[in-house]
Amino acid sequence: MNETEEEPKDFIKLTQAKLSVDEVSVLVTSPCCGAISLFIGTTRDNFNGKKVVHLEYEAYTPMAEAEIKKICRDVRKKWPAIKHVAVHHRLGLVPVTEVSVIIAVSSPHRIESLNAVSYCIDTLKATVPIWKKEMYEEEYSWKENKECFWTNMEK
Repeated sequence: MNETEEEPKDFIKLTQAKLSVDEVSVLVTSPCCGAISLFIGTTRDNFNGKKVVHLEYEAYTPMAEAEIKKICRDVRKKWPAIKHVAVHHRLGLVPVTEVSVIIAVSSPHRIESLNAVSYCIDTLKATVPIWKKEMYEEEYSWKENKECFWTNMEK
């Protein structure tokens, strides 16, 4: 491996702290890559006509991190050109307009990174044990991801 080549890396972080798009972007930057694709999920102020005050996320961290590692491995099998993958998810209270999840993928060309980012967020929502509580003005609701595999097992 020459000096410009580097080992592919996965950067996984579950944290109560605010997430930084700049930090995540820098993590996946590589001199051999011409593309960095990002997905940034934020808290919106409404859901089904209800005013959302904030979201709260909870996770079983060891299991969530293991599932995210599986997603990273799957990404590399599907798109071997992928260089770095970062998945940062916020836990705890996330106010309206703040970031709850950032996914970044670098690759030599855009198509692989764009496809990989889409796969990452869809698979994260379907398999990773992170729960979201939507806080409205006068009530709250725990949300399961419609894509989540365990919600379909009971049907």
